Amino acid sequence: MAGRVFGQSIPRNEDPYLLTGQAKFIDDIELPGMLHAAFYRSDYAHARIKKIDVSEARKLPGVVAVYTAEDFGEFVRPGPLQVPPPTAIKGSVFHARPLMPIAKDKVRYSGEPLAVIIAESRYIAEDAMDYIVADLEPLPAVTDLEKALEPGAPLVHEDLESNLAALVKQERGNYEEAAAKADVVIKKRIVVDRGAGAAMENRGLVVNWDDRAREMTIWATTQAPIPLRNSIAGRLGLFEEQVRVITPFIGGGFGPKIMTSQPDDVLLPIIAMWLKRPIKWIEDRRENFLGTTSERDQIHYAEIALTKDGIILGVKDVFYHNTGAYDPYGMTVPLNTQTHTVSCYEVPNFYTEIRMVFTNEYVVTPVRGAGRPEGVFVMERLMDYAAQELGMDPAEIRRRNLLRKERFPYPTGIIGQDFVEGVLDSGDYPETLRRVMEVIEYEKFRKEIQPQLRAQGKHKGIGIVCFTEGTAVGPYEGARVTVGANGKVTVATGISTQGQGHFTVFAQIAAEQLGVDVKDVKVVTGDTGHFHWGAGTFASRGMGVAGTAVYNAAVKVRKKALEFGARFLGVSEDEVELCDGKVCVKGDPSRSMPLGEIALKANPTRGTIPPGVEPGLEATAYFGPPYGATGAGAVAMIVDVDPETMAVNIEKFAIVHDCGTVVNPLLLEGQVMGGVHMGIGNAFYEKIKYDENGQLLTASLMDYLIPQATDMPKEMVVEHLETPSPLNPLGMKGVGEAGAIPTPACFMQALEDALYEYRLQIDETPLNPSLLWEMVQKAPKK
Repeated sequence: MAGRVFGQSIPRNEDPYLLTGQAKFIDDIELPGMLHAAFYRSDYAHARIKKIDVSEARKLPGVVAVYTAEDFGEFVRPGPLQVPPPTAIKGSVFHARPLMPIAKDKVRYSGEPLAVIIAESRYIAEDAMDYIVADLEPLPAVTDLEKALEPGAPLVHEDLESNLAALVKQERGNYEEAAAKADVVIKKRIVVDRGAGAAMENRGLVVNWDDRAREMTIWATTQAPIPLRNSIAGRLGLFEEQVRVITPFIGGGFGPKIMTSQPDDVLLPIIAMWLKRPIKWIEDRRENFLGTTSERDQIHYAEIALTKDGIILGVKDVFYHNTGAYDPYGMTVPLNTQTHTVSCYEVPNFYTEIRMVFTNEYVVTPVRGAGRPEGVFVMERLMDYAAQELGMDPAEIRRRNLLRKERFPYPTGIIGQDFVEGVLDSGDYPETLRRVMEVIEYEKFRKEIQPQLRAQGKHKGIGIVCFTEGTAVGPYEGARVTVGANGKVTVATGISTQGQGHFTVFAQIAAEQLGVDVKDVKVVTGDTGHFHWGAGTFASRGMGVAGTAVYNAAVKVRKKALEFGARFLGVSEDEVELCDGKVCVKGDPSRSMPLGEIALKANPTRGTIPPGVEPGLEATAYFGPPYGATGAGAVAMIVDVDPETMAVNIEKFAIVHDCGTVVNPLLLEGQVMGGVHMGIGNAFYEKIKYDENGQLLTASLMDYLIPQATDMPKEMVVEHLETPSPLNPLGMKGVGEAGAIPTPACFMQALEDALYEYRLQIDETPLNPSLLWEMVQKAPKK
């Protein structure tokens, strides 16, 4: 579907600003009279608050104010539930416990704020913490997911009878009947540990309250500027028009920055109104690990039932999901796990059960993948165990069970995060598997290369897995496209951007429709002063939802331009066309009128506007899909393992991905590669670890390992299969999480294959060299 600019590999419009240091980030914002905030946080994960004495801290020179829960009064109440759970799942249980902005009476996680210090500098605010005395009575911490639900376990929320946050059971078919007829039933306990978003730039907030104008301006590193504005206005009793949220350039989001009820989001606007001075808070890396949400953290008891020929009869998955101390994001993450466990395979009988658990650890909300990697990891591991049991090739057992393209649209029978039964809209799953096998030279490696390597004592293995990626969910997004008197185009939308390339791809969509150069299109994102309604950047929905709104608005402007142009040129509408930023008479391009001139004439200063005609060369459009478009793909990798150190080098990585119509192949490839980098981290490096007392043991980048450039594959091949989605006019699907979703499962399969003589069955992620070494030492060698 490539056009003049649509579908072309155009470099990013925003790159010159970033590469020359002109881009403004949150900490670049300076205002006259700026104050600085710091949060005094609890060292305990679970404790009763007896007294917090801040009197000495208030006396420190340069300290402007110190606040505790008592000072905030009625503002200390649970925030809104950011994503309510679906009510359509019969028999489900959900105990809503939205995030508290500051601890009152009881601490529920290590790092929970006990006080806020406002000072003339961040240094003074940090120093003031040493003068605060917190008298806390420690309580037993809840840190074990399974023990948390045992009778007599300490309670995170004492108004509940247990630590069960949610219980959701969904089923299609009848798994128990299928298992009774199966030739083989495999049962496994599989663990997916917690990891961080670990964006390059931490979170930050700058708040300025204009007391005379009664207006608040907030600069925030948020993925959801409009919901953040709504939340703040609601808390402060302001009209939404009184609060403007602006997102500057953001150094990565990855999910955690979608939250709109974090302590800083709630408390700092209140304080700015009280003090009538601007306030800045920039999160440090320790705070990022302690108090910015993270994800994964599930324990699965999974089963798969098959015939002796490797045909799946059913799958059962009962899993514990750690929601942390609160559940402000509802059940989004575990519901995504449910919907992505078997979604690319023909599984007639599927039983899935969520047991969401409160613990004394920080809150779990979506991180790139958002429940999908967990489901894919469980299913792909089951497929590998089945292949081993049946003596089948891992690629072959997948080929036999993949959904065929004639099955689409395919209703899954499982309700997901968008509150409706999942429907796989389009795709060709077997073709993605075939092509990735071709790219990685799977058969050649298995039959020719690997036997020779093993004869030489080398440990190289291959892995291959399949996956789906639910994307482009609602509710909706909007966009406004405006042609100015100079002929240049402005596109405004309510989502924010954190490096995805929205400034370029949205410009490509508008430029294609209006016949202008991409460089002549300015894209404004993440500013509630420019666009009023929308949901935000999450769930790989930027192109499928916001991009479609841009397209629909541009189509309206195109129609208006042709209508006005024909009128001004004195011809009928079917006699004109767009050409190089002008409306031209077909066959006679000398008779033309630039878009800028049309825009000027379309906004007359005298006369009347004809009935039914809107002035100006401008249009606004909204788009909300009935359900999300589903991307899919297959990945393969070859790894080389050093059996002495257990260092792993990825020799080659291949992915064939279907995200529908491709808008910009260059940017798409970068998105996929970035996701793969995160997936490698989730497989072999990145793990948030708490001890039995709820103390965070990985609170710095010395303890929390992130893969470096040298850990990336030596060779990476990214290919695309384009099956347009029928859910939007351009046929687009999302891609932002595709690289992260399948990589851990593929990595483990390749590791097992490389270390084949130890007959490993890896049932957890992430690993690391020392953990892998321990597994090998315990394994029975062939």
